[in-house]
Amino acid sequence: MSKERRRKADPARSLALLWRTREPASRGAGPGLSVDRIVRTAVEIADAEGIDALTMRRVSEALGVGTMSVYTYVPGKAELLDVMVDTVLGDLPRPSGVPGGWRGRLERIARDNLALYRAHPWLLRAETTRPVLGPNVLAKYDYELHAVADIGLDDVEMDAVLTLVLGHAKSAARVALDVAELERETGMTDDQWWQTHGPWLEKFMTAGSFPLAARVGTAAGMAHGGAYGPDHAFEFGLQRVLDGISVVVAARAAGEPEPGKTL
Repeated sequence: MSKERRRKADPARSLALLWRTREPASRGAGPGLSVDRIVRTAVEIADAEGIDALTMRRVSEALGVGTMSVYTYVPGKAELLDVMVDTVLGDLPRPSGVPGGWRGRLERIARDNLALYRAHPWLLRAETTRPVLGPNVLAKYDYELHAVADIGLDDVEMDAVLTLVLGHAKSAARVALDVAELERETGMTDDQWWQTHGPWLEKFMTAGSFPLAARVGTAAGMAHGGAYGPDHAFEFGLQRVLDGISVVVAARAAGEPEPGKTL
């Protein structure tokens, strides 16, 4: 999906849609038809049915209009996905006065982004390494940068810190989605899988060949109720990411330069 978007999306058309610089009048295309209505309908389809089910025809059917009427407002699926990404990112909360200093603010950002991916799993496939340059994406970036503003980091470090935290949230969301999809495909939850395979695993591993793996694997499986605990992995990883950032913040407060730089 991401390769298709990079190949086919027209930057000029995407930017015109994202910033609403050109939006045709209805001209009989349908009562109240607009880019916003089309995009919200597309988001609902992707949320309920997955991104593979999203087509311009499917959107037009949900709206009760002809497919060409949708094309009057949105030139194609690639451009539609750009606006969908920008739209849902605009739904992220932007609270002020989050307690806990920079660490508390980054925690809130990570959890809010994880929740967004869980609400819109198709985002994991629609986003690319080249950001959508829409108003909501830029507003989100600006808001999240304020979490680490004025704490002694330079501009490149601020961007790197944010990239690190958001990357952790996205990675955790992707693994959690894989777990959920595997449960749907196999009809077996992680807890059920563990109950079935656990006794066999214990039998093989306690034979003496892998005593450390047997002990640790059994403890982790019992703690998570399965082979993997997405929530535990996210929280544990987030705290370690923040611990690492705190080292950089402390170094800058002490006047220590970034490795490879001189004061």
